[in-house]
Order: sequence, then structure tokens, then C-alpha cells
Amino acid sequence: MSTTPLTSAPRGKTLSGHALSQLKELLLSGQVMPGQLLSLRTTAEAMGISVMPVREAVAQLVGEQALEVTPNRSVRVPILSAEQYTEVTNIRLELEGYAVQQAALIAPTSLIARLRKLNARLAREMEATNPDSAAVVMLNKALHFQVYENANMPLLLRMIESLWLRIGPILNYDIHAGSERTVKKTAYEHHIRLIDALESRDAEAARAALQSDIKSAYQHILEKQYAQDGEARRAGHGS
Repeated sequence: MSTTPLTSAPRGKTLSGHALSQLKELLLSGQVMPGQLLSLRTTAEAMGISVMPVREAVAQLVGEQALEVTPNRSVRVPILSAEQYTEVTNIRLELEGYAVQQAALIAPTSLIARLRKLNARLAREMEATNPDSAAVVMLNKALHFQVYENANMPLLLRMIESLWLRIGPILNYDIHAGSERTVKKTAYEHHIRLIDALESRDAEAARAALQSDIKSAYQHILEKQYAQDGEARRAGHGS
């Protein structure tokens, strides 16, 4: 499994709406890196549309702080500071924890089956000699959103999506850097506890498992990536 390519707009969907959904998927699935520049022209060509719909989609994502415009008018994926990353994570713990609680109360057997299949695929990818980092991020995202969608709370889902638009690139950065969590299958183990809790409709246990998963990733990235970046910046300034 590799990075999902951009596609042309399906029949019946507006060009700007299609561009927005495609760009969101790149961010949500961690297929772009923090600080990565996005070319409007190249993106438009990949979608088979003009630049204008892409520009409209980018403007909306800039408004959501999922993308940013640099002083020289380039569009790039934001680089969150450690403080911003911590803030987003704390909000995720509350919103996603609540979504999981609600999902646990009504989780059908069909959802449990889908989650176990996704988690098994995630485990196989993590066990591969050369794990496909894009596949790991996308499978993790797919599993989480299967649960959140089952809460049947559209407004809450949109709020969670907005947070993931900002957090997806950081997860991608961590995995591409050779995350120990991939080797140890940490997320897979947390997911097992989450799925078991959903199956037994134990809302509190499901919330605890989900929050443990988020906290584990947060702590690892904070210690490994942000600490390393801080050391690199200090070395670059000779301090």
C-alpha cells in the first residue's frame, strides 16, 4: 500500500469540493510532511482541473489553519510548535474520548469485525521488513474514524477531523523518521484494548484505551521529534 494518488473529480461533484476532499485526505492520512510546500499548479494538474478550484480549497484549509501561506505567497503544511502540538493533543483527548464513549454504547458487531480486520492489516504492515509508512498512517486513521463515525454525532466528527488535519502530518513525520512505535506495534496493542472494550460496550474502558493510544503517540513524538529538532536548532545557532 502506498501514498494515495490525487484523482480527477467524479461526476456530480463540484471541482472545488473535490479538490477540498482530496487535500483533506492528504493531511488526514499523513501523506504530507510538516513544512512541505504545495504547488497549486501541480496539484491541479494531478486532479485534472484548473488552478482556481484548488485555490478555493486551499483558502478554506488556510482558514482552518490546516495549511498556511508564507510571506512569499507559497502554500505549505504548518509546522506546529511543541506548545501547539500539546494543545491539539489535549483537545483530542477530550473530543475523541467522548466520541469513543458514545460509539461504545451502540457499537454493532459489523463495526467490531471491520475494526479487527483493519487492525490485523496494520499489524501485518508493522511486521514487514520495510513497513510502508504511508500505509501505517492511513490504516491507523481509517480505524480511528470508523469508531468516531459510529458515534453518529456529525458536528463532533467535523471537530475531530479539523484536529486531525493539523495532526496528520506530524504522525507521518514521526513514522517516516523510523518510529519505535511501529516496530513495537504500540498502536496495534492499544487498538486491541479499544476494540475489546467496544465489543463489550464498556464506554469507560473504550475511552481509557483510546486516550492511552493518543498519549503514547504524543509522548513519543514530543520526546523523539521535538527534542531532536530543538537540539538541531540549538546546534545550528552554535548554542
